[in-house]
Amino acid sequence: MNTKTTFFSDVSKKEFLIAEKVSGKTIRNPILALIQKDYPDFSSDNFISISELNLYREKYISNYLLVEIGELSNLEAKVIGSLEEDKSLVSTVEDEVGVRTFGQIVADKVAAFGGSWKFIIFFGVFIVLWILANIYILMNKGFDPYPFILLNLILSCLAALQAPVIMMSQNRQEEKDRQRAKKDYMINLKSELEIRMLHEKLDHLIMHQQEELIEIQKVQIEMMNDILTRISK
Repeated sequence: MNTKTTFFSDVSKKEFLIAEKVSGKTIRNPILALIQKDYPDFSSDNFISISELNLYREKYISNYLLVEIGELSNLEAKVIGSLEEDKSLVSTVEDEVGVRTFGQIVADKVAAFGGSWKFIIFFGVFIVLWILANIYILMNKGFDPYPFILLNLILSCLAALQAPVIMMSQNRQEEKDRQRAKKDYMINLKSELEIRMLHEKLDHLIMHQQEELIEIQKVQIEMMNDILTRISK
């Protein structure tokens, strides 16, 4: 028996391996409509290669995003690009966070120390020692007697400086949270699109197997007819 190992695509007219052969009957109608938009003569009775079909699947996904979401943002464009190149998205998003500057490092450390029990205990002990030193040890004739005007000034300056530093650290944390949210969105979107493509491939596989089973049944029927013909003779 002479079995062909290649076939010619009805879309590009190029030669492909027979394993890449996909019948137009197995293609979903929205994707088939996209193919027919570029190749009006293509019908469900024609054949296309799986690589060409994947290009139209990606085109269908891009069109779907444009219709459902609007203009493609940079995030959606990156997701489509990662699908085409089969790359991971996590490292891309993590790289965008960047390296911390010296000011950001200082702000993070000040915020971490200012929001800890160490700071509360340290400053509580400092205030108690300040009061004791000026009232009892120096008999209220120290460098800052009651009502402790210098201490109030120090506390006010500390609060005035600490607040913007903590806000800088919080802004940086918010930026990191936004980056994580972008990463989660991109991963979820890519997962949804990959599931759609997986369904397409499963449908193609099922239809292909059904066609093979039908061909096998036809061969078996022909063999049975031959046997019956021989018996009748």
